[in-house]
Amino acid sequence: MFARRRKHFGTPADKATYATLHTASLASPHLREGLTPAAAGKASRHLRDLLGTAAIAICDSSGVLAWDGVGGPYESNHRGDAKALAAPTLRSGRTAVLGAHDVACSDPQCPVRTAVVAPIVTEERVVAVLVAYSIRSSAALVRATEEVARWVSGQVELAELNKERTRAIEAELRALRAQISPHFIYNALAAIASFVRTDPGRARELLLEFADFSRYALRRGGEFTTLADELRNVERYLVLEQARFGDRLKVSLQIAPEVLPVVIPFLVVQPLVENAVRHGLEGTTGVGHITIRARDRINEAEISVEDDGSGSDPEVIRAALSGESGSDSVGLGNVDARLRQVYGDAYGLVVETAVDAGTKVTFRVPKYSSGVHATP
Repeated sequence: MFARRRKHFGTPADKATYATLHTASLASPHLREGLTPAAAGKASRHLRDLLGTAAIAICDSSGVLAWDGVGGPYESNHRGDAKALAAPTLRSGRTAVLGAHDVACSDPQCPVRTAVVAPIVTEERVVAVLVAYSIRSSAALVRATEEVARWVSGQVELAELNKERTRAIEAELRALRAQISPHFIYNALAAIASFVRTDPGRARELLLEFADFSRYALRRGGEFTTLADELRNVERYLVLEQARFGDRLKVSLQIAPEVLPVVIPFLVVQPLVENAVRHGLEGTTGVGHITIRARDRINEAEISVEDDGSGSDPEVIRAALSGESGSDSVGLGNVDARLRQVYGDAYGLVVETAVDAGTKVTFRVPKYSSGVHATP
């Protein structure tokens, strides 16, 4: 015999808490886009649900960003006045409670009789206001409107932080391109030039590889790509370096196919391979071995680049990771900073090295991360 399943869904307080949190979670993604008319319009319905009022408006100094609630003639009666009602709070940053004398229209059936105007503040600056319209005001409505406006302020600040993070990542990418390109371009063109007379066909192939490499490295696309695309460009880079070093450069790739679709920050593997080539071969006369691995770690992908070259003093590597000038480790600090910006401090580079002992650089990325999407 099967026991009858209980039909108990919690206390009324539990249900109310869940409903409030769920409604807030529906508004949050839109507000994280910033306080634009489109984002405010999508969030406004959920914000009105939180307050349970007849209507709400979100206004900034330019006018009404969003309106939700009573429509038809009621909306036309009140939406046009919202900017004027919001202006004192936009200037002072103080919540205003407006009565029928300020708000009510001539239609006796209109549910808009009072309004609470609360500021939306980011970095101690009033950027907009939330206007909650109701048939009557109360202390509870005033407190609720202020709390919702304060929560909206927090979401808008997070949107600004996301924009700052994006700008910082773009600046890091520009710096990385400026750091890598001159060094690599000089060596690649010199290698191609050496084949122009002796093997024109090979020179042509190398020029095409160089063009494809440059197109990828200097593209104006987004900040993320797939591991498959990043490794494809690493192969182009290695073709050009093998033209330069010949049999002295031995490369081994150990790539788990299941991690190839994983999305990673743009240009995070090639700088590590370039470092391995420089420190594994430049200045030596022997053969250098480089191993590139990409492993499946359940919820993460682990990528490593290892060389058997001269290694380095760990203090030099610490200086490179901290971005100190004078380091000859191309892009290490840049790559480390961008990984931490995207995924958090737990996802920076791990460097294992010692003088005359080679170098291994490893990093992990989550297979799925909010806001991380490959772009062409």
